[in-house]
Amino acid sequence: QVQLVESGGGLVQPGGSLRLSCVASGSIFSIYTMGWYRQAPGNQRELVAGITSGGSTNYADSVKGRFTISRDNAKNTVYLQMNSLKPEDTADYYCNAELRRSNGYVRAYWGQGTRVTVSS
Repeated sequence: QVQLVESGGGLVQPGGSLRLSCVASGSIFSIYTMGWYRQAPGNQRELVAGITSGGSTNYADSVKGRFTISRDNAKNTVYLQMNSLKPEDTADYYCNAELRRSNGYVRAYWGQGTRVTVSS
């Protein structure tokens, strides 16, 4: 079994910061791409940021310059540092990881989500 567990969401005022974390655990052989997605009420889930095992990153245009994705391969953990938060960043944030399990099987996994609310 593989689990992705997010943490770090919460309520923050506009202009504030939050850091999300996601830890992958279980029968993992290696992790390829990790990423953060978000889904606001009534909207489709969208990619926020992604990072490869080599550290290459990509971001949605709406968060460039404000959010930073990073990962600690030794800890199977991905982070999302969110600065200068705006009300439109309010959403449920989901961690995603494409990985190879110990049995050789490759697939993508999702976390359960963590809610971020930006409001005064």
